[in-house]
Amino acid sequence: MTFTPYVILWSILALTILGLALYRKFVANREEDLVHLGPGEEKEIPKQVQLAVKLETVDRWGKTLTVVAAAFGLVLAAAYLYEAWLTSLQRAS
Repeated sequence: MTFTPYVILWSILALTILGLALYRKFVANREEDLVHLGPGEEKEIPKQVQLAVKLETVDRWGKTLTVVAAAFGLVLAAAYLYEAWLTSLQRAS
């Protein structure tokens, strides 16, 4: 059995997660540490809310994809080790 397509799929998934992390970093650079609540700053509140929602969405996708990539990687590693074990048993016989 060849694992190449599965490794390529896992690599694409890992690169997607890396790209998502970089995107989050660039989006978070525009985030201000101050909450604008004072008079005359009302126009900043929707921008902060929109940025918070965007970061929350990116974080949710990042966490979900990370769990999927980790589980897929573990299954892939287990399948590879099982295949190697079966091959070593066949050679011993």
